[in-house]
Amino acid sequence: MSQSLCQLYVHLVFSTKNRYPFIKSRYSESLHAYLQTVSSDLKAPTLRVGGVADHVHILARLPATLNISKWVQSIKANSSRWLKENVSTPGISKFSWQSGYGAFSISPGHVEALIHYIQDQENHHRTETFQEEYRRFLKIYQIPYDERYVWD
Repeated sequence: MSQSLCQLYVHLVFSTKNRYPFIKSRYSESLHAYLQTVSSDLKAPTLRVGGVADHVHILARLPATLNISKWVQSIKANSSRWLKENVSTPGISKFSWQSGYGAFSISPGHVEALIHYIQDQENHHRTETFQEEYRRFLKIYQIPYDERYVWD
């Protein structure tokens, strides 16, 4: 085969450090747009970015040439710097993302449903915390974990 073809949809989820509610609604759209730009610059087109005050969800299509950990590292580092340089709110200088993340593969048939799920984060998190949501993802994707090391 002379061509390398790849269609890999990834649902990326990560939180603010200690799930502190840093992401305020007045700048969340700008942050989400910036996250989309960083991902696109890495040749990983983003289908949807969303979240609430303490975490974000990104649905993107990763190219065969991009390592997931490098993608996440770039997204987190650039967005953290962007927040500190562009948002003036008390305490933002102490902002950081949690060190870990969840990256889940999504079949093409589930993309539309996930887009809607990410769009509806505000409503969704009226009844479920980020930690409950994340544990549910780990269970759905059958990912073993040790509770002591999941949160920071």
